[in-house]
Amino acid sequence: MDQFTIDINCDVGEGVGNEAQIFPYISSCNIACGGHAGDMETMREIASLAKQHGLKVGAHPSYPDKANFGREVMDISNDDLIQSIQSQLADFDEVLNQGEITLHHIKAHGALYNQTAKDNQLAIAYLDAIAAYKNEAILYVPFGSEIARIALEQGFQIWYEAFADRNYNPDLSLVSRKTENALIEQPEAVLQHILPIIKKGEVSTVDGGLRQISADTLCIHGDTVSALDILMYLSRELPQNQVKIA
Repeated sequence: MDQFTIDINCDVGEGVGNEAQIFPYISSCNIACGGHAGDMETMREIASLAKQHGLKVGAHPSYPDKANFGREVMDISNDDLIQSIQSQLADFDEVLNQGEITLHHIKAHGALYNQTAKDNQLAIAYLDAIAAYKNEAILYVPFGSEIARIALEQGFQIWYEAFADRNYNPDLSLVSRKTENALIEQPEAVLQHILPIIKKGEVSTVDGGLRQISADTLCIHGDTVSALDILMYLSRELPQNQVKIA
């Protein structure tokens, strides 16, 4: 029987404070670096904890918008956005260097992540901001997105990311958090959602259809209320379904 391997990542350092509980059950983490949440102290604390757990450590830059937790599209010039992202990553680099931790990946947060998936010019600006990391870090990006296409053209290494705790629209965008069915919060439902993604390369959409998708890593949001329950359940059930978390 085929054996499958999947990375599971969480967005962390966002003020929830559950990192010590969830880190035993994941394989990579995306640490907020001051744009939507976090500061030097939280970055140091959580990067150190991630190192103790042997996790792949990533930066999680965002629109510089703590008031809206980076979840609203921000009216900001590309130059100012680039400057902010580079500042966030410079702070994160300092933390990692102090802790002798290697940067594994970069994953944009929230509205920036969603907008670069479809906005060609924003995707280019984002890649300009992180160009210095092209040969150093993997980019976590959505399958079929503008950011994925342009990143590959520019020679970045990418991992396709899918969301374990979010429902999908037919165009593979995420269902808006403003609607009731945006989140998948029951552990059993999460498992049924991700097994076809991992094993068949397909995802169920909210209209009842199936869409082709590819995923190297699956995200479970650290601020999903049932995140720990989901992760504990998956750690038990995925091996029973020939899936290794790594």
